Amino acid sequence: MMALEEKPFLYDVGVAVLSSTVVMSLLRLWEETAKLGIFEQKLNRKLVHISIGLVLMLFWPMFSGGGWAPLLAAITPGINIFRMLIFGLGIQRNDSVVKSMSRNGDYRELLRGPLYYACTLTLTTAVFWRRSPIAIAATCNLCAGDGFADIVGRRFGSQKLPYNHNKSFAGSIAMASAGFIASIGFMHYFSLFGLVVESRGMILGFLLTSLASAVVESLPISTKVDDNLTVTLTSVLVGSLVF
Repeated sequence: MMALEEKPFLYDVGVAVLSSTVVMSLLRLWEETAKLGIFEQKLNRKLVHISIGLVLMLFWPMFSGGGWAPLLAAITPGINIFRMLIFGLGIQRNDSVVKSMSRNGDYRELLRGPLYYACTLTLTTAVFWRRSPIAIAATCNLCAGDGFADIVGRRFGSQKLPYNHNKSFAGSIAMASAGFIASIGFMHYFSLFGLVVESRGMILGFLLTSLASAVVESLPISTKVDDNLTVTLTSVLVGSLVF
């Protein structure tokens, strides 16, 4: 507490270092599971997708209220932007990273979904930050929603959507449900620190945002435009209307 009151910037640097250490350790764990083949490659990729952004958000309440806090918090996903560029451009080779984050083991895939994922997390953190329900909705729909949509859809998605045979009812329902439940969970978590005020209106806003994100993710355009971008953009646009 004394460090927070007397040297908030140094305190926030310390929290940023801590969050980066935890996230990088988690990424290393997923790289090892991919290398050892513990999970099927596409499942391993989605476990990375689900966990990283949500773990990052767990650290947000630990930062001070200083204006530099969101920028320091955004350093961790920002580091991953550079990692994706270095590995995706072939400047440096890391087969474990490629295997843990790509669909087919092609290092160039890191320049698409994984890079967009890191970029959207960085911008959401730096721009909206922890007092905005938009930040909660965007991150939860991107991570939990989109992640579980793929996992559930692959296993239980035999009944396809009539307007997009690449998507299923099960996957879309899982996306809306997971994004909404995660949003409610983080709303409650942030409220414990006085960062947001829980309300029925906010809950309804999360529901509408998750439903809209699931609908957009289910559209045929999702095969042309990466859903890391479309889901986040939808969450921000709808969130700006309902919150």
